Amino acid sequence: MRRSFVVMCAAALLGAAASVQAADRQGAAVKALKETEAQWNKDFAAKDAEKLAAHYTNDAVLIAPGAPPASGIDAIRAALREMVADPELSLKFEASRVEVAKSGDMAYTQGAYTMTMTDPASKKTVNDKGGYVTIYRKQADGSWKAVADIASSSNPPAAK
Repeated sequence: MRRSFVVMCAAALLGAAASVQAADRQGAAVKALKETEAQWNKDFAAKDAEKLAAHYTNDAVLIAPGAPPASGIDAIRAALREMVADPELSLKFEASRVEVAKSGDMAYTQGAYTMTMTDPASKKTVNDKGGYVTIYRKQADGSWKAVADIASSSNPPAAK
């Protein structure tokens, strides 16, 4: 009886230790994703299209309000170059939710963004705000890169 009790206690301790390690990995992943998005904001402020494109996987898709989806890194890079060429561009975003898969290899962030840009048709400055979801895949080097980046404007469509 006593031996069974010792074995049960040891098993419980091992299970608890595994749970703590899993929670630590999850916490580290959440921290890394928040740091990734903080750097992404800095890269937008610097208007560096190459650094911005480096946040995406080669097979990623970028879906932005008022623009066709950009599929693949070359299309994303071209879309980002066009965005950062706008002297009025300012984009900031922050996650209010970060979820990491138990497997530790996929995650998503959800949050809000604010953006100022030049409307291509009217040539007037536009202030936009909305929400976004970015799905990430953990890379072999431990970094996180976006595989899908989707933004939705909260502003009503412009009247025609």
